[in-house]
Parts: sequence; structure tokens; C-alpha cells
Amino acid sequence: MMPPNAMSVAQVSRDTGVSDVTLYNWRNKFRHEGKSVPADPSNPENWSGDNKLAVVIETAALNEEERAEYCRQKGLYVEQIVRWREAAAAGAETQRPLSATERRELQQERKKSRKLAKELRRKDKALADSHAAVTKARQASTVAEKAKGLSVYRDGIFHPTFIPLLEFSALLARLS
Repeated sequence: MMPPNAMSVAQVSRDTGVSDVTLYNWRNKFRHEGKSVPADPSNPENWSGDNKLAVVIETAALNEEERAEYCRQKGLYVEQIVRWREAAAAGAETQRPLSATERRELQQERKKSRKLAKELRRKDKALADSHAAVTKARQASTVAEKAKGLSVYRDGIFHPTFIPLLEFSALLARLS
């Protein structure tokens, strides 16, 4: 019923054989004890203020690493908890759910972030490819330098078709 698995009460009931009434009672009991049991595990921003406050209280004494682990287990982001803590500290002022415009802007920002990440991966690949090309060019110039000692150069011009078999074998031996 909770992240990261986040199954519905009906699904848990079917899977475990425990009645849905019992599962609802357990969930309500945990809520009253102050443990975070979200009503909508797929979107923590739609959780009730009580659930958000329970998360803030549970994470108040945790250090950064422990808080990150807690977030991974619950399917949350550290930034959400920070924002909820700030809203709780603001006092009577309750944090309202995101408006349609704000949700749209958030989606656009996430889309932009994914696009930038994709572009970064593409540029990293291009950089790796160009590095490989430079490395191959250096290797080729090294081969050409080593070949100068052989009779491959005639009149200062490199003639790869004039490499006798023995000289080619010697060139390969030098490269190894």
C-alpha cells in the first residue's frame, strides 16, 4: 500500500487474502499513530497535511544520508520533505495543492530537464567518439613515424603499395 510498491487496498487484499476492511483499519491505525500512510501513493503532492507532517516529523532527526535512504524507501524526494517542513514552519498557512498552471510548469521543467539530460548524453558520446578519432590519428602518425625507417618512403613520399612483405613484417614487429 506504500511506495515503492504502492498497491491498492483491493490488490493487497486479493494478493494476501486479508480482508479489505482489516487493511483499511490497519491503515487508519497507522495514520492515527502519526506514521505516514498516503492516500495517493502515486502523487505525494496530493497527500493530506497530516501525512506530510508525519513525514516531516519522522525525518526531523535524520541526517542527510538517512533522509535520502528514507526517501528512496518511501518513493519521495528530499526536496519535497524540505518544502513540507518549510510549509509546516510557516504555521497556520497551509500549503495548497499545485494549480493546473503550476503543474503544467512543473511538467515543462521536468521535460526540459529530461531533454537537457538527453542532449548531455549525446554530447558525451560525441566527445568520446572524437577522442577515439584523435587517438586513432595519433596511432596512425606513430605508425607513419615508425615506417620512415623502412623503405616505404621513396623520394620523401609514403608509398604503402611498395612495402615488401619482409619490411611489412618488420613494421608489425616494431608496433607490437
